[in-house]
Amino acid sequence: MDIRSGTCEEEMQSERGIRSIENNTLFPFENEDLLIQILLRLPVKSLLRFKSVSKSWFSLISDPHFATMHFELSASCTQRLVLLPSSFASESLSMIDLDASLLDFSSSASVSLSFLPLQPSCFFPIRIMGSCRGFLLLVCDQFFYLWNPSTGVNKRICFPPFTPTLNYSVCVKCFFGFGYDPSTDDYLVVLASFDPVNVATHFEFFSLRAYTWTQIEATMPYMNPSINKPGLSSLLNGAIHWLSSRYDAAVIAILAFDLMERSVYEIPLPNDIDICFASCDLLVLGGFLSLCVKGNRTTDIWVMQEYKVKSSWTKSIVVPIGTPNQYFSPICSTKSGDIVGTDAGLSGGIRLVKYNDKGKLRQHRLYSANPRGYDAAMYTESLLSLPGDNDQAEEKMNDNNKQDEFGYEISPITLQFY
Repeated sequence: MDIRSGTCEEEMQSERGIRSIENNTLFPFENEDLLIQILLRLPVKSLLRFKSVSKSWFSLISDPHFATMHFELSASCTQRLVLLPSSFASESLSMIDLDASLLDFSSSASVSLSFLPLQPSCFFPIRIMGSCRGFLLLVCDQFFYLWNPSTGVNKRICFPPFTPTLNYSVCVKCFFGFGYDPSTDDYLVVLASFDPVNVATHFEFFSLRAYTWTQIEATMPYMNPSINKPGLSSLLNGAIHWLSSRYDAAVIAILAFDLMERSVYEIPLPNDIDICFASCDLLVLGGFLSLCVKGNRTTDIWVMQEYKVKSSWTKSIVVPIGTPNQYFSPICSTKSGDIVGTDAGLSGGIRLVKYNDKGKLRQHRLYSANPRGYDAAMYTESLLSLPGDNDQAEEKMNDNNKQDEFGYEISPITLQFY
């Protein structure tokens, strides 16, 4: 079975890309096809080491077509959990192999954040706002940073001109998102902010390929009512999802932004459950949109079995609350179906825990004595790069600013309900 994703046309383009590499006679021996197929199935860490084998191997592994095909062979990609201390001057973050045991400390690694401006003047704590195709979206000191922890590739993006005075107290009221548009081979950073004066939600997205911000006109009263956490996103089916509050109706709703259509729609919540924004989390588990509802005695995980179909919501996992855990907050799922999350143990601090799909605790590990804990996110290792390079992108941004006083375009938006 062909496990690559994407359209047939994309696969043919990738195949032609690899063929062009072969035709350049990078390998002066036979069985080049076999060698390429073997390399495509190796983890990113091994491939990065193998770049030093020879110039031909370096050229192959650095080729964007090879990187795309390697990522599409998802079986070869390692999923890692990223843990970032909740502080204003974090110099590194921890990474854990999700497929390894939580008790296997050799599967953990610390990665430097030396590319970030970690001066005391930073009034933003560093936050993880999303992940996509091996890249993490970070926010620090009024800048977005896209970073591939595997390769070190990173890019800084200024906040949109429409919100030049965005500070941390405003930032936690915003929605952030990051995703990929396969129709244009482009990455989008999305920012949604609520305007209480005009009772409207303003959407802005940054295109890495066009290297410009675009503002979307909207009159939808969606907001993030939290006073202590930004609106984090969940990426699924080519759309970015947030758990939000309808300002006009005072109800909780799932808001989605379609990355290809640049449109916004609302996804229905399950019936007959008591949902409080402070005790709910939206995430993707096993390829399904999932809702975590925290109660006094249990944490219930609801799964939308059929996307956009309200009647397909099903309570799939129930985690009991009590000794030894005081709560459970899921983060992601592993390839084997286990649920990884955090809880608070009786000894204090925050534990990293792993439950099976029946709600039974399998492993736990204390990872933070700080009650504020860590930002946590899952990402898939990749060799992928971003469109363009920093120098060309900065020149294009300067040109755009000269042409447009505000630095962004205006386009209409549509709202759909399901």
